[in-house]
Amino acid sequence: MGHTNRQARPARARGEAPPRPAGRGAARRLRCLTVLPLLAGLLSCGSSESAGGPVSLNWYNFPDDSGALADAASSCTRASEGRYRIAYNKLPRGADGQRQQLVRRLAAHDPALDILGLDVTWAAEFAEAKWILPWTGGNRRSATEGTLEVPLRTATWKGKLYAVPYNTNTQLLWYRGDLVPKPPKTWAEMLDMARDLAKADKPHYVEIQGAQYEGLTVWFNTLVESAGGSILNAAATAPSLGPPAVQAATIMRDLATSPAADPSLSNQMEDQNRLAMESGTAAFELNYPFVYPSMKANRPELFKSFRWAPYPGVDPGRLSKPTIGGIDLAVGAYSRHPDLAFEAALCLRNRQNQMTAALKGGLPPTLRALYTNKTFVKNYPFASEVLSALENASVRPQTPAYQNVSIAISHTLSPPSAIKPRSDIENIGSQIEDALQSKGLIP
Repeated sequence: MGHTNRQARPARARGEAPPRPAGRGAARRLRCLTVLPLLAGLLSCGSSESAGGPVSLNWYNFPDDSGALADAASSCTRASEGRYRIAYNKLPRGADGQRQQLVRRLAAHDPALDILGLDVTWAAEFAEAKWILPWTGGNRRSATEGTLEVPLRTATWKGKLYAVPYNTNTQLLWYRGDLVPKPPKTWAEMLDMARDLAKADKPHYVEIQGAQYEGLTVWFNTLVESAGGSILNAAATAPSLGPPAVQAATIMRDLATSPAADPSLSNQMEDQNRLAMESGTAAFELNYPFVYPSMKANRPELFKSFRWAPYPGVDPGRLSKPTIGGIDLAVGAYSRHPDLAFEAALCLRNRQNQMTAALKGGLPPTLRALYTNKTFVKNYPFASEVLSALENASVRPQTPAYQNVSIAISHTLSPPSAIKPRSDIENIGSQIEDALQSKGLIP
């Protein structure tokens, strides 16, 4: 999503008055330090906000090379008419680094975290820890009005909304129209097509995320949901898995042991898939929409035949349920200005800023109305397919223990060529039970 490696600036020490001479000045400083935790906004105690000036709101989000997030911060600062100023702070590039920084600072009750860009898997964990505030009343109505239902599910925990969807993402099937006149509707059909292309000595690989990381969990979750199952039960208290999970693991193994498998499958992530498709050795790719402008810019001769279609299903006649991604905006529980933070978060994800993020950063919006906007559709010719995928999409298992659940899945199913469907699913179920009960060691 255009991340960089720049880290957000460490929090300054709160509650420290400027150095003063000893004596009465020291006593005065001591009194100020004593009341500072309760009256952090008082200028007499060294607030960084000048008298009558705008409140500073810190927004922590993924690093964005496109400039869309910086534009949103600037436009909402102007729209506030001097009431607040939004400072966009860049988190590390990787999701693990982003989460680690937020968790450490929230665990320390850091009041400098006002608006937080959360990965779609974090809401349950952060809500359970009481690190983020629920959206209620008018704020909740504004957050949900016109917003797609499945992205809202990623921000909901135990019936309460804890964040507002800022953007979303979903995978499509991308394929070479010069090699595949009609896109496959199921995985079995796609593998058959790949085998036929291989026999004809034509490009035939199916590019998919097979490395031992979150992308492998997403692949598995999509297949399980598409087979009519789920990884956890509805209450998120126990694994569900069962025959749909065995079927999903079997499909992963079948791809990995067929001619359709890229030799680098077990090491591939999204960007490696993109590069492989652009190299001309693949016929199919399961990936996010960022591959479209990349193919257009890097391989215009292949772009002429670059097509898209819905994510293939598991069974004929059953719709696929691709797993969505994206970022949700939450308000930190220790923010000094929660009311303004809720208002600013709504502005950051408003219609214009979501449009900018989509056109400049390639991030699909969460507001339904934008999918019929002429400007958006012109730049997103696959808008209707993305909308359809989002309306039928699945979310990753919602649990505060998600990180451990994901690790259990990705470690057990790696490499895909070594998957033993039944025994591996039993192993995953056992590890998930331990994770949900905070027992055992996760590999």
